[in-house]
Amino acid sequence: MSSPIFIPESLKSLRVEPLFAVEMNITSAQKVGAEAGPSVVGIVGGGRFEGERLKGRILEGGSDWQQVLADGTVRLDCRVVLETNDGALIGMTYQGIRAGPADVLARLAQGAPVEADEYYFRINPIFQTRSDDYGWLNRIVAIGAGYRPPTGPIYNIFQIL
Repeated sequence: MSSPIFIPESLKSLRVEPLFAVEMNITSAQKVGAEAGPSVVGIVGGGRFEGERLKGRILEGGSDWQQVLADGTVRLDCRVVLETNDGALIGMTYQGIRAGPADVLARLAQGAPVEADEYYFRINPIFQTRSDDYGWLNRIVAIGAGYRPPTGPIYNIFQIL
């Protein structure tokens, strides 16, 4: 019998720090492909983000690819460009999962309001920028918890320390 894997105390939990909240406006949805389950591409028409260390707007033209699985779970693959109030451009990509009870997911699909605690909606953003002021974003891992009002997703994003 082998001994348990040693994990240092400092790695037994995660610490997070709020990074920013983001609100995306989805202006239209395009239905594509159905081989591995229906896919929908949400066109991002803008939005905004704000936190203590950065804030600004989401530029038009991003896309939110959604693969809907047989059980209603949605797998996300999103790419948007953030523009800070001081003009820096930051690419934000993320994958994520939206899952929950069938009746809740059906209400979401119909555009009905659903409370955030009725389903699971998590993302893992990665950032890319050339800005010296925001270069620290290139070197962090983040997570986000979200909910989906009819106009588009809203996330609270945290830096993992």
